[in-house]
Amino acid sequence: MKKFTVIPTLVAIVAMVFLSACSSAFQVKVNPNPPAVAANNGTASASTASSSPAQVQQVAQSQPVQAQATTVPGQPAVPSNSLLDAYQATLESVYAQVDPSVVSIHVVTQAAASSPVTPFGGRNRGSQSGTQVSEALGSGFVWDAQGDIVTNNHVVDGATSIDVTFSDGKNYTATTVGTDVYSDLAVIKVNAPASELHPVSVADVTQVKVGEVTIAIGNPYGLQNTMTVGVVSGLGRSLPAGSNLNTTGPTYSIPDIIQTDAAINPGNSGGVLLDDQGRVLGVTAAIESASSANAGIGFVIPSTIVNNVIPDLIKSGSHQHPYLGMSGVSLNVDINKVMNLDPQQQGALVETVNSGDPANKAGLQASNNAVTINGGSMNVGGDVVIAADGTPITSMDDLISFLETNTKVGQTITLTILRNGKQMSVDVTLGTRPAQPVAFFDPTGANQNSTLLSLPVSTNVPVLQ
Repeated sequence: MKKFTVIPTLVAIVAMVFLSACSSAFQVKVNPNPPAVAANNGTASASTASSSPAQVQQVAQSQPVQAQATTVPGQPAVPSNSLLDAYQATLESVYAQVDPSVVSIHVVTQAAASSPVTPFGGRNRGSQSGTQVSEALGSGFVWDAQGDIVTNNHVVDGATSIDVTFSDGKNYTATTVGTDVYSDLAVIKVNAPASELHPVSVADVTQVKVGEVTIAIGNPYGLQNTMTVGVVSGLGRSLPAGSNLNTTGPTYSIPDIIQTDAAINPGNSGGVLLDDQGRVLGVTAAIESASSANAGIGFVIPSTIVNNVIPDLIKSGSHQHPYLGMSGVSLNVDINKVMNLDPQQQGALVETVNSGDPANKAGLQASNNAVTINGGSMNVGGDVVIAADGTPITSMDDLISFLETNTKVGQTITLTILRNGKQMSVDVTLGTRPAQPVAFFDPTGANQNSTLLSLPVSTNVPVLQ
């Protein structure tokens, strides 16, 4: 019996030593710089070679996990970067999800023969009638399963023909359903099969914060379905709308513009800016650039305005914007000084009030005291709007944003104002913004802004709302 008991014991001891040696060698090969051995009361713990069978088994089971992640024959070990992998997978997923919804829009317009400039880097072709036939490219995206496609108004303004190309290369003729110059939005329609129509989902941009990832998909320079990535770099910007800045007359603004550093170039107009879930934050419309090429500052019409305007364009072809009939500027320390206001006072100074319009009927008072500020002349002394229906108004942009997103035509709102330094309330019933005779984009190119990508708004320019 003894020899039968001794042999298994020797075999067990040899097996333990062998496993221990293999385990140690395996550790050295996979991780030449293993973590320090745990100490117990200042004394190092026993080595693996003298560990119990259970400990040996535990080490042997745990080590292959390390080897699986790091060993590549003939190449240095590269650790896995789970954050980078997740980021890349997110971008790939968003593109696969939304790419079928984004379309390329080819537009033909007729313009004066003297204009050599076309929108989005298009080209002019002369005709026997003495007009120029201009071709232009823009972007758009599928809104619903009925074939309605959203784009910018300046993409299709004045179009005599519109063609839409989907990501799979299929092409359809489109017709204009509705346009709104004041939001620079438009809806066109294609008669495409249901298999081609992949409506987008829309995000709640009221929750968006600076620093969030943004993904733009469009057709820059005609490069179909191009994706670029950036972040939300600013919120609460404004863009001019409803007026060519080289003409005289009223100027309106699109409020709550999202700013992004995702690359946006000529041809991106009408495309989408997305969040990391593939939901539409807004419609890419313009960039700030001296060269009409991306400089890292892009402007996007927010989904709040898109959701307000697009259903009306589909239903009736137009959208009515609430109207006060006044122009104003934001207070600043210089204006506050000449008006004897607190240096930190914020609000929208009423500069002019149009006769017969809602502001005039409500009794709002315009500025009539001419002063010189920083070498320029302006009128001060009028009412200062500091709240609307209890919502604080810190600037003219705030007032425009409140009217655009919180009110309807015919609605009565209460404005809290400062008049001669004293606070009071004024009730105003909003009217309908009158038709604007000058388009947001001049298709003849006469304004030398062929891509609609460099239209800064000066804070000193009165904005009519």
